[in-house]
Formats: sequence, C-alpha cells, structure tokens
Amino acid sequence: MAAAAGGAPRALSQREQDIQMMLAADVQLGTKNCDFQMERYVFKRRSDGIFIINLGKTWEKLELAARVIVAIENPQDIIVQSARPYGQRAVLKFAQYTGAHAIAGRHTPGTFTNQLQTSFSEPRLLILTDPRTDHQPIKESALGNIPTIAFCDTDSPMRYVDIGIPANNKGKQSIGCLFWLLARMVLQMRGTILPGHKWDVMVDLFFYRDPEEAKELEEEEAPVAPDYAAVADYGAPTTDTWGNDQWGAGEAPAAALPAAPVGTEWGTAPVAAPVAAEGWDPAAVPPPAAAPAAAPTGWDEGSAPAPTGWQ
Repeated sequence: MAAAAGGAPRALSQREQDIQMMLAADVQLGTKNCDFQMERYVFKRRSDGIFIINLGKTWEKLELAARVIVAIENPQDIIVQSARPYGQRAVLKFAQYTGAHAIAGRHTPGTFTNQLQTSFSEPRLLILTDPRTDHQPIKESALGNIPTIAFCDTDSPMRYVDIGIPANNKGKQSIGCLFWLLARMVLQMRGTILPGHKWDVMVDLFFYRDPEEAKELEEEEAPVAPDYAAVADYGAPTTDTWGNDQWGAGEAPAAALPAAPVGTEWGTAPVAAPVAAEGWDPAAVPPPAAAPAAAPTGWDEGSAPAPTGWQ
C-alpha cells in the first residue's frame, strides 16, 4: 500500500541522470579565481575558496551547443580541437561518432587564416576544450568570423567565445564526460539514437589514458606464450635409429656395375656394349680393331726423291 502511495523510488529523468554523472566526474569543481563573465554560472564558494559551478546551467548550455552542431548540414565543417593531452582522446572519439573533423595536439598558426598552408581550412564551427590553452585558434576564428564553442572554467577568459559551457576543463574524467554528453545529445537530435534508449557507447572510452598504464594493461591481458623447453619428451627411443640396421635390412644388394674395359685411354669416348638379340644381358666386349696402315706421304725416312732431270 505504501508503494502504491508513492513510496517506490521515482525514475530519474534524462537531465537528472546527466547531472548525477557530471557530479561523479567532478564537473562542478571550479578554481579559486573567478572571471567577471563567469560569475553568472557560479552556485557558491566553498570554505577552501573553490567556486562551485551550477550544473543545471551547464546542462542547458550543453543542449544549446548540441542544437548549434545539429544545425550544420555537413559535419566535416565542424572542427573539434584540443591542445591539452587530457582532451585529445575525447576529441578524437567525439569526431568519430559525430563525423566532425578533429585536431588533437598543437595548433599550427595560420590554419584558419593563411591560404598558402596545406592544412588551411575554413570551418563553420569551432569547438575547443580550454580557451586559455587554445588561445591561438580563438584569435584566428575571430578574424574569420567563425562561431566558437568552448568549455570554460571559472577563471577562463571569455573573449571571442560565442557559447561558453561552464564546466571543469582540467580533469580527465570531467572532459571525457562533457564530450560524451555532447556527442549523445547531438546523436539524439539527429535521430541516430531513439528517444528513451540508452547510448551503447561507454563514457570510459572518452577518458584520457596514461600511456604507461595502458601498456601495463596490455601486457597483463596479453596471452602467455607456452614454454616449449619445459615440455616433456614424447617417448623418443633412446637407441640409435639411424644405424645400418634401418637402411637395407630387408633390401636385396644392388646389382654389380660392369667393369670398365681395360686399355682404354682417358681421351677416347666410351664404347657402348652391344646388346644381345634375345635378352637384356650385356654381350662380350669385342677386341679393339687394328689401325689401318697410313699411306706414304713422301717425307718418310729412307725414301728417295723423285728424279727432276737436273742431275
């Protein structure tokens, strides 16, 4: 009866679930300094001097930024950029799921203004992680009249920022959570994710991973190679199996080869043995024939010269 009267826990709305996730990722924590343009987003100040950000306004600004992103027909005209290491993986994942163009790492000056550069581009929208670290692309976007969306902390400069999302942009969990929420809102507005359904992509994929920790995890998950030296011998015989007993034990001796004829010289060609008429046995070798007598050439010893008539 108590459950029917409302004692059962109420199902949280999408906004309340998102705010709980942001609380778990410390998105509400600001800094000890506060810019005058960020005072409207501050909820209160803690005893240690850290400003607390109003997460309700953060969620509203995320929804506004998602509407702006969906309004652009070609997603490749959107550039998502992060020079800080904590935001580079989140930027790449956001670009993978939304179809935007990601720039992770240092910004090359003149990317938005110098037409002679090979990396020159004219985006229709620019999304940044930290206005203080990414000050160069903000200045170039202002020169090119490019609208800018940025995650702003309480001490971030708001100059040339069109849509500032108040959030903690210094923690790796906070940056990953913000980009995950923004990507999910964009996909929901596009119709990729059906309303009422959860996104099957985990928020952990957007978090920064330390290269050393990632390497240790890969080594632990890698399969252990078998030690072939420790494998016992598979009953190999101890006796010598390559002796004379194995070869020719049950074979007949090979037929004797015919001996070479005596008296032949090395320079002469071998004489083929005649084959008998009725069998395959070799016949007797005939004796060598006598060499014919040479005809007289006139230069032999003792031969008299022919008469010439001049004696």
